[in-house]
Amino acid sequence: MSEANKQLLRTWFGEIWNRHSVTAIDAMYRSDGRAHGFPQADSVLEGPEDFKVIHRNFCAAFPDIHVTVVEAIAEGDAVAARWSATTTHLGESLGMKATGKKVILTGSTFVTIKDGKIGEGWNFMDMGGLFAQLGAQ
Repeated sequence: MSEANKQLLRTWFGEIWNRHSVTAIDAMYRSDGRAHGFPQADSVLEGPEDFKVIHRNFCAAFPDIHVTVVEAIAEGDAVAARWSATTTHLGESLGMKATGKKVILTGSTFVTIKDGKIGEGWNFMDMGGLFAQLGAQ
């Protein structure tokens, strides 16, 4: 079970972020799912529709985002992953003009999986570092 759960999280990053698959959100995220810490540290996204809004905005700002899972550890229904994303700031959907700058975003994600779907996730990412790379004050 742990290997299957790690693979689900790797597939999540590949499909949702690297391929921008909105339909994969419904396939891998429970209808009652909750995502904590994205896009802001205190954010809580309720269900797939909330997640899709943030996903759309983030992908509009960073259309070439590529996430690499550096490490994944699983125990039972819990999976922890450390990841790194490379991307170029090409869109204005985050409230600032596109800079054209290539940036790196690092973070970690912890999820619980129930019935083969992500039920709850906690995200920790260096958004301050991301915005510093973009030159935001």
